[in-house]
Amino acid sequence: MSTVITPVTPPKKTNRIGLEVVNYRGGKTTLCAGCGHNSISERVVECFYELGIEPTGVAKFSGIGCSSKSPAYFLGMAHGFNSVHGRMPSVATGALLANRSMLGLGVTGDGDTASIGIGQFMHLVRRNMPLMYIIENNGVYGLTKGQFSATADLGSTAKGGSANELPPFDCCALALKWGATYVARSFSGDKRQLQAIIKAAISHRGLSVIDVISPCVTFNDHEGSTKSYGYMKDHETALHELDYVPFFEDISVEIAEGEVRDVRMHDGSHLRIRKLDRDFDPTDRLAALAALEDAETKGEVLTGVLYVNTNKPTFVDLLNLSDEPLATLPEARLRPSRAVLEELMEQLR
Repeated sequence: MSTVITPVTPPKKTNRIGLEVVNYRGGKTTLCAGCGHNSISERVVECFYELGIEPTGVAKFSGIGCSSKSPAYFLGMAHGFNSVHGRMPSVATGALLANRSMLGLGVTGDGDTASIGIGQFMHLVRRNMPLMYIIENNGVYGLTKGQFSATADLGSTAKGGSANELPPFDCCALALKWGATYVARSFSGDKRQLQAIIKAAISHRGLSVIDVISPCVTFNDHEGSTKSYGYMKDHETALHELDYVPFFEDISVEIAEGEVRDVRMHDGSHLRIRKLDRDFDPTDRLAALAALEDAETKGEVLTGVLYVNTNKPTFVDLLNLSDEPLATLPEARLRPSRAVLEELMEQLR
């Protein structure tokens, strides 16, 4: 008599809304092996999966460049729009105004943001659009053979040996100065820090600008580059250690007084900031700007959450838009009545 043993298939691991991690992935990457952008895509997948965000409720936006290919590699079930070079902010603004229920995620590069797109980026910042805006910053134009971008540091050398003679734009400093309400910088090789920064940005209601130093292994990962893996490992200075506690988990923990600061995000989640060797207040915008200036003079690259403000109204708030997506509203609620139009015309006479 023989006994048939039926193998037991272990249950598939799912998140709090019952989805597997595969539901948060996208297509196979076509970027260079070792590209920092791929690491950022992995962090996006992990963060959205672990927080249990419904992928179909996300709208992805991008422009042109290596970075703008990244949205194809994560959240394949989400909505997406690949716009023209430097024009992603206006496309994202229109889409999110039309449907404020969507969670907006823009992925861009240093050329797409700080060169051809600098004007649109600045208007996005001043409006405080509710959008997570990730800059995959490698200091070069990777699609056109590695010319310096507008974020390349003064004196940084190209692969061919030429030195950059122009001062850079600091996207974090621009965002701090003109109105973003969540500003952070990280390194694509710092998994733990980048995860906490992205998770907090997902919970933030307002513009989240995340500048991620993401080395280009083909054109900008050599000695003399200030955007290389080696340079970042030697010059990265973390402001603090970060933890993120989502609203659906218990936030109680035993920590000695004075060693930690909690920032409550819009959805009730907590960004937990542990002080390292300096006393830094992430709610002080001027202090953040001063810290960036100080780090620049020392040749350091500050990483962490530079600034967070959960009180400033967003562009959607200022426009007093309907909570319902505009595309779903009936004509009766979109078209003014004859009496209203006549009253308006009377005011213009």
